[in-house]
Amino acid sequence: MNAIEDTRHWLEAAVIGLNLCPFAKGVHGQGRIRWVESAAREPSALLAELVHELQHLAAADPQGLETTLLVHPLVLGDFLDFNDFLDVADAALAGLGLEGTLQIASFHPHYRFADTEGDDITNHTNRSPHPTLHLLRESSIERALESAPDAADIVERNIRTLRRLGLAGWQALLER
Repeated sequence: MNAIEDTRHWLEAAVIGLNLCPFAKGVHGQGRIRWVESAAREPSALLAELVHELQHLAAADPQGLETTLLVHPLVLGDFLDFNDFLDVADAALAGLGLEGTLQIASFHPHYRFADTEGDDITNHTNRSPHPTLHLLRESSIERALESAPDAADIVERNIRTLRRLGLAGWQALLER
């Protein structure tokens, strides 16, 4: 398996399968996700790719391309380094004048929310098979939130889902 196949399986089995993001199913089913596997081995090379992908998404017709998953398996494997890079990524977004137009969500195999233990199952809502930057359109997020009457409950629902599933259930879900 390659990083894109691993990440696509995670998206289908966990994100869509558990309904962790109720907006992912439609976009995925319509083929409006751009999947990019980075060969970057240094943060500077990843930053250059990120800038390119932000520009690409901003210029693309939303009817054909809604979002981009930039999977980077060879760089920022350490979560703290990845987390620090998010400041660089947000600065690039601002430098391109795309704040308010696009945003960057983050997923990592060792994702850890502040104030949680490393083994807390709730961290798995943002744990992907490989470090991944998810580039999203702000307008799409706004439309999705307006169309979902229970959008404010998504985080709490995901926490309950993962606690019911448990680590063994999570691992079984991702097995192929």
